[in-house]
Amino acid sequence: MKRHGTLNSHISKILADLGHTDTIVIADVGLPIPAGVAKIDLALTLGVPSFQDVVDMIVEDMVIEKVIVAEELATANQATSDYLNHKFMEIPIEKYSHEQFKLLTQKAKVIIRTGEAKPYANCILQAGVFFG
Repeated sequence: MKRHGTLNSHISKILADLGHTDTIVIADVGLPIPAGVAKIDLALTLGVPSFQDVVDMIVEDMVIEKVIVAEELATANQATSDYLNHKFMEIPIEKYSHEQFKLLTQKAKVIIRTGEAKPYANCILQAGVFFG
């Protein structure tokens, strides 16, 4: 049995299989899942688990070189925007329209669905490398 890090076996496998520039999505309950993209559904009830809880957990196990969010996040959900800006202050954050963001999710290795029920509480995390 695994002692540390991500205990969810599906998430652990995805993270272990990521290569440089591969992407995963952390999503709220409303983000559409494109056909052909794997989904890990963690949602239990509205708000559980939260977007922030899942991002915090993923950050512990993943090398991240870039974050992508919808530009609407900053005005529609200031608290989540502030959280991401603080959490990833050392990592570039790119912003695209929500429609462009949804198109980018089509290339993700997986979408991890949280119970978050706040607008635009989604991000794309691009894998980096720990050597270099």
